[in-house]
Amino acid sequence: MPVKHIAILREGEGDEEKLKLVETVKLPPWDQNARLTVVGRPQVRAEGVEKVTGRAQYAYDMRLPGQLYAAALRSPHPHARIRRIDTSVAEQVDGVHAVLSSANAPAITWYEEECGLFAKTVRFVGDEVAVVAAESEEIAQDALRLIEVDYEPLPFVLDLDAALQPGAPTLHGDSNRKEEPKVYERGDIDQGFGAAEAIIDRVYTTQTQVHNSLEPHGCTALWQGDQVTIWESTQGIFEVREQVAAKLGLPEHHVRVIKEHMGGGFGSKQVAWKQTVIACLLSKMSGRPVQFMLDREGENLAAGSRGKTWQHLRLGAKRDGTLTALAVDIRIANGAYSVGGEGANVSGMYQRLYRCPNVRTEQVAVYLNTGPSVAFRAPGHVEAAFALEAAMDELARALQIDPIELRLRNYTETDQKKENKPYSSPVALRTAYAKVTDAFGWQTYQRPAPNGTKRRGIGFAAHEWGGGGNPPAYAWVKINGDGTADVITGAQDIGTGSRTGLLMVAAEELGLPVDAVTVHLGDTAVGPYAPTSAGSATQVTVGPAVRAAAADAKRQLLEAAAKLLEEDDPTHLHIRDGVISVNGNGTGTVTVKEVAGRLSPHMILGHGLRGANPKDVSIRTFGAQCVEVEVDTATGEITVLRVAASHDCGRIINPTLVESQIIGGVTQGIGFALTEERFVDEASGIVLNANLEEYKVPTVADIPTITHAPVDLPDVAANPTGAKGIGEPPIIPTAPAIASAIFDATGVRLYHTPFSRRALLDALTGATATNAKPATPSAA
Repeated sequence: MPVKHIAILREGEGDEEKLKLVETVKLPPWDQNARLTVVGRPQVRAEGVEKVTGRAQYAYDMRLPGQLYAAALRSPHPHARIRRIDTSVAEQVDGVHAVLSSANAPAITWYEEECGLFAKTVRFVGDEVAVVAAESEEIAQDALRLIEVDYEPLPFVLDLDAALQPGAPTLHGDSNRKEEPKVYERGDIDQGFGAAEAIIDRVYTTQTQVHNSLEPHGCTALWQGDQVTIWESTQGIFEVREQVAAKLGLPEHHVRVIKEHMGGGFGSKQVAWKQTVIACLLSKMSGRPVQFMLDREGENLAAGSRGKTWQHLRLGAKRDGTLTALAVDIRIANGAYSVGGEGANVSGMYQRLYRCPNVRTEQVAVYLNTGPSVAFRAPGHVEAAFALEAAMDELARALQIDPIELRLRNYTETDQKKENKPYSSPVALRTAYAKVTDAFGWQTYQRPAPNGTKRRGIGFAAHEWGGGGNPPAYAWVKINGDGTADVITGAQDIGTGSRTGLLMVAAEELGLPVDAVTVHLGDTAVGPYAPTSAGSATQVTVGPAVRAAAADAKRQLLEAAAKLLEEDDPTHLHIRDGVISVNGNGTGTVTVKEVAGRLSPHMILGHGLRGANPKDVSIRTFGAQCVEVEVDTATGEITVLRVAASHDCGRIINPTLVESQIIGGVTQGIGFALTEERFVDEASGIVLNANLEEYKVPTVADIPTITHAPVDLPDVAANPTGAKGIGEPPIIPTAPAIASAIFDATGVRLYHTPFSRRALLDALTGATATNAKPATPSAA
């Protein structure tokens, strides 16, 4: 068994030089021939019993002695200057212990724009104006109504096009462009379109989608002396610790962040938000613990969203379907502020998914007087897939080529954005095509005859995504005196089942049954560093560190067992189900419990590090979906009947958890396609559906039959477990597949998400011979 060593390397030059810890000896990867007994088999969630019995503790469940409750006064204006604020009456309310506003808040800046924690210029309806901490939520709300604020309304802008016009109201500086446009080019785009024999030239727009996690943003903070403990609903406990420490001027070891369970984040909880620092300040002011959890309206207004986009796409191809050129101009709504964390990169999929020699993408983020945009499950890729895959379907029909065949003719096994670096799993997407079409019955599909005004159609879409991991990550594995093991890491389980996946990796490497292993995570004061859970990367980043720590602990265990079994070479020993034997043949056995008991009170402690990703390959994930819809041309009702999904995630650690992610992602994709949209009144800037009554997320009644056709190709180049991310990919291709199915059923195309009844009826009644039939190739 290889011994793990750590080396220190230097990167960069001069002031940019950095030190990097790397593994000098790597574990052999679990490939397709690995004989695994735990990994790859269904396993119930480690925390399942806690959740179904209600014993699982979420941030909202914290109840500390003397705990206060905070509530926010939010701006009623999309853009206004605060002339005067008076909180004196609210401060005198019985039960109120602290009030914070621009009048008394410390000089702490927030967002990338470095505005005040309570800015004197508010920039969206919902911007924080003041926060009250009181003995109950009701008292806090009563006190908020007693705060007097004199606003000077300012001009505002809500539309992407209007925001870029000369003379438009600006939010920061003299332009609403957040930054200079990001331009990517390869080849000669003019030459590419000149060689095209068919051109698709369309504008696609996508809506604002709100995360609406079941558990809202928020925390409970307890400031004691010069230290603060935060029970936070977050995807990144170390990210929150670092940001809070910096904002409050505290050393990092004086900030402890705990997250036991979390009710969803979908990308919106990667960073510390205002309420975390505000809760800490209120706790310091009052000398009491303070809970500041957003209500549903606050969650909808101020906790981030997927920003709306405008995409002008041109796609050129030869008559045989070979792509010759791709050009896209993209505008993304940034909202009033930049939150930080993972930003939306809509242009990425255009640059990678299909083989095309001539590509140009231009992307610009635009400030609007709306709540801030923030990463939302597969940020940028969901929006891009809708436009790109809808255009590919339109191109396929124009050229009378099967949509899957068109994609195969433009298949690439290299990352064109990275100078054609080979993909670590080049056949993954091709495998997904085959599996999903077979599971769906694409080639044999027989369209039912119309049933009155109801018609059926099918659609297909593909995607690419990251999911290769975000190292570094660290883990420890302790083997206890009774033969059980503890896995300790600073990761967090954000509801995806990371506890279970990491437990399975440790049990597999240690040779222990799963009920002999426990995973401890979600506490910056207990576990070693692990990165934020984002980019579909927790299992693939922390899993290899856990496996390395387990291997280190197993090495020590077998060295001790070798002496008991009088075996000169510990590498001849193997562990299975907690029993150690020579060469795995069952002779000369001893249990892990016996060896650990002999060593006690000495303890075996294994250390593990997840090093850098390989430089010689590009690690990406791929997938595809087929859908069948039924459309009622009289009412505009669109019903998704079934979805087949096939997504590459390398080696599948736990099939049950992967299928759960598939179902969740597809469900959110249906919401993006059909029902979810934030509506803002153009005259007032007020959000009209900042709740779960008028903001329509899919429910159980909206979920169709979802078939998972697993790819399960261990990516041995990616990391020693062979796994890649699966959390985000299932949401990406759902909307374009639905769009194409709607066209297949009705002969009309919809270019704006969501596909509402009104939009479909308008398209049907306004259909012309041009858009009611497949387009024809343009002249060369």
